[in-house]
Amino acid sequence: MKSKKNIHFEISERKVLLRAFDLLFVYFTLHFVSNFLKFEYFQVSGQSFWWVFVLGFYLMLFGTVFQAYHLPIASNQFQATKSIILTTSFTVLVYLLTPILTPSLPNNRMQIVIFYFSILFGLLLWRIFYVKFLASQRFVKKVLLVCDTDQAEQLTKDIQKVDPHFHIVAYLHTDKYELDLEDLKKYPWISLSDLDQFVTKNYLSEIVIASQKTEFISADLYHYLIKYLEKGIIIREYTQLYEDMVQRIPVHYLNKDFYKYFPFSRSNQNQLYLLFIRFVDVLASILGLLLMLLILPIILIGNLLGNKGPLFYAQERVGKNGQSFTIFKFRTMVKDAEKDGAVFAAKNDYRVTKFGKFLRKSRLDELPQFWNILINDMSLIGPRPERPIFVEQIANTMPFYETRHIIKPGLTGWAQVNYSYGDSLEDSLIKLQYDLFYIKHRNVFLDINILIKTLSTVLFYKGQ
Repeated sequence: MKSKKNIHFEISERKVLLRAFDLLFVYFTLHFVSNFLKFEYFQVSGQSFWWVFVLGFYLMLFGTVFQAYHLPIASNQFQATKSIILTTSFTVLVYLLTPILTPSLPNNRMQIVIFYFSILFGLLLWRIFYVKFLASQRFVKKVLLVCDTDQAEQLTKDIQKVDPHFHIVAYLHTDKYELDLEDLKKYPWISLSDLDQFVTKNYLSEIVIASQKTEFISADLYHYLIKYLEKGIIIREYTQLYEDMVQRIPVHYLNKDFYKYFPFSRSNQNQLYLLFIRFVDVLASILGLLLMLLILPIILIGNLLGNKGPLFYAQERVGKNGQSFTIFKFRTMVKDAEKDGAVFAAKNDYRVTKFGKFLRKSRLDELPQFWNILINDMSLIGPRPERPIFVEQIANTMPFYETRHIIKPGLTGWAQVNYSYGDSLEDSLIKLQYDLFYIKHRNVFLDINILIKTLSTVLFYKGQ
């Protein structure tokens, strides 16, 4: 069988590529400018190693905050340009305002202008090249999906929503019976007898096994898979692919296979990690409460004019090990918002006041929860705590929902930074998948990722 290797990078590899060439183009542009123009503020050399490192750190930090490494944004020229301008502006501003870590401010203001536009030009030059010549062509991966006929549509949507370069060229069905004409029209199904010829002709990059009906996966198919594996074609199980790409646990797909979620992250029992997290929680809660006191007069005036009622709102929530506690927030809804019974908060909820919308979009309504963090009911990061009545409803229809309660709930979490406001059981299922992913992979680097994405949400005024 002939082989043809197409260029393809995984999602994580593409992000590394973006970061590496961002730095390379910026450093090269600054070095070029310093040699050919009267630019002396920033020199790329071994003697200025620390200054070069700090600039790179700021670029990576603000690039992450402004989503320059979010692949759908990086592949869109307009959105990528917007992100790069914001990244450059904040990088240069903070770089100039931290002279202890960076060169002394230049006396000639033109040096600052050259510094800014050199970084901006370097980033834009690389990102234009990326969008035009790489993002749309070089990352396509040809994939064969082995699945049941009733799975094809949902599996395809889930995968290509995350990575449009993951192109499913055909489907091999594992149903016991032959396909009808409607099935054949809807998707490019192939039979096992045509598999060898198809793989040879189409130069597949990967075969994904998604069928749950293992009794219909024949010995002949296993034989083919082993042969293709030996020839360098990647063979992956769908749940592994889904978790790697979507970064959530596919509980809707695995049904009762609870063993697939273990082992959960060792960090959940690591005393050093937990002690460090508690230290960060206490420090963050003190700073958060001080911030709340500083802006409290403004919120009091806004509440008086826009909410016309109590400032704070207390509500029972379910915490670690299923224990209930009282959560505190600034009130954002009209009084007696639930006089007809508890209901999910919805997007554009009519019960939310005008000032309440501002509090929610800016996330300022969450500030009183720093008190919950200080008294150890909550943590800075974790699954968002839900109300007992909703926990009971959701747990009755959704497997593993109460698994969220093995760690403390959080002010922000992996589900919150990756998914919009949930107002239904279907939304709760998706958020559960993210929460279980966090519990399974919990570590310091994932926590930092969540904090940076939360900061991005606040800066872009994207709260719900």
